[in-house]
Amino acid sequence: MRFGLAILPEHPWSAAEGMWREAEAMGFDHAWTFDHITWAGLPETPWFGAVPTLAAAAAVTSRIRLGTFVSSPNNHHPVQFLREILALDDISSGRFLLGIGSGGDLDSRITGEDLALKDRVARFHEFTHLLDRLLSEERVSAEGRFYGARDVVTLPGPVRSPEGPRASAPNRVPFVIAANGPKSIRLAVDKGEGWMTYGGNVDTDDQWWGLVTTLSHAVDQALDAAGRDRHTLSRYLNIDSAPTFSLSSVAAFEDAVGRATELGFTDVITHWPRPGEPYRGRRETLDAVVSDVLPRWR
Repeated sequence: MRFGLAILPEHPWSAAEGMWREAEAMGFDHAWTFDHITWAGLPETPWFGAVPTLAAAAAVTSRIRLGTFVSSPNNHHPVQFLREILALDDISSGRFLLGIGSGGDLDSRITGEDLALKDRVARFHEFTHLLDRLLSEERVSAEGRFYGARDVVTLPGPVRSPEGPRASAPNRVPFVIAANGPKSIRLAVDKGEGWMTYGGNVDTDDQWWGLVTTLSHAVDQALDAAGRDRHTLSRYLNIDSAPTFSLSSVAAFEDAVGRATELGFTDVITHWPRPGEPYRGRRETLDAVVSDVLPRWR
């Protein structure tokens, strides 16, 4: 099992820098920050941009992988986003993980859009396919329903890319695709190096784990249908979407890790504890998990 830590972009860098340094020192495999204009969970909280935050985090770390949790078409155009992705990939020396999803209602409303869910999903699929091309080919032109790209020169290309067009998907920035619906799960299987899920919104932990189990089986079926080996897709679980915050206690965290392991997840992501909701918790619990739990599950 690999372990990730999400750090909300709510702190000025003078306070946040130490958190990112500590995430690496604690031994987490990857660290993430939310990529929203405004997050519905803290709509009145000060908020900073994900891309500059991750660039700063890359400059003060050397090992830990860094990712967006998650980026969406709500606040990115694929052609513009290409340049930011390439910069993050370069500054981090290839440690960047591109978490992407269809995005939520609030960011969409803030930018004045009025898209139905099916249209947001369709836009996300077009967004992902175009990003894949932009990060894989040297020159790209495309005309779609939502996006256009006209003779875009994509140099310098990702750190992982060989000279010339990429030979295979793993040579470009890894896509970790957030997906719960069948169409987007198939997209994750087709284009993703990783699949990510938050499970869903329910009242009890047992109900939540039931959703996660169903989704995990759906991914298995999609992989089999596509003829892709199940072990070639990393699986990321946001364990803090369950009703019980994973760092409410050491026992709660270890129970979540055990259940995720049984379902075939390769990675779990928790959140830096906050003094209030959401993710209310104690730093002492995080420290105990790092010293006592993480080593046993690696």
